[in-house]
Amino acid sequence: MANKTPGAVLFACDHNAVRSPMAEGLMKKYYGQKIFVQSAGVRHDIEIDGFAVAVCDELDVKLEKHQSRSFDEMEEWGDQIGGYDLIIALSPASQRAALEYTRYFALEVEYWPIFDPTGLGENREEKLRAYRQARDQIDQLILTRFGPPVEDVT
Repeated sequence: MANKTPGAVLFACDHNAVRSPMAEGLMKKYYGQKIFVQSAGVRHDIEIDGFAVAVCDELDVKLEKHQSRSFDEMEEWGDQIGGYDLIIALSPASQRAALEYTRYFALEVEYWPIFDPTGLGENREEKLRAYRQARDQIDQLILTRFGPPVEDVT
């Protein structure tokens, strides 16, 4: 995964409520403004997930103010998908949606198959364990793909 560092990255998943916001938050923590980062979902039908907020807070990544959005909403709000160098899809549905944009824009798509932790676990601690596992998988892939965090991200 030793690819050139892109200037703008869009993380994508199904609802922009769990995996892609975690990836966006981790990326911003590690690289600050060195890389422009956003996230989106194929659909926007739910808001940020409380378990995602909780497990990211453990790493000092704040997600409680995250506004979930879809690809369509991003474009409606003036954020052009073609302006990104790389879309990292975290689910099969988001990979399909991202690949559609390559028909019109010169951007790259990578697929990181991150499991969906929603619905896993019988109690709070089991649920948190599942979300931590997804968070840590995303964390490791980000560090592998983009290298060590920037020292001063301000």
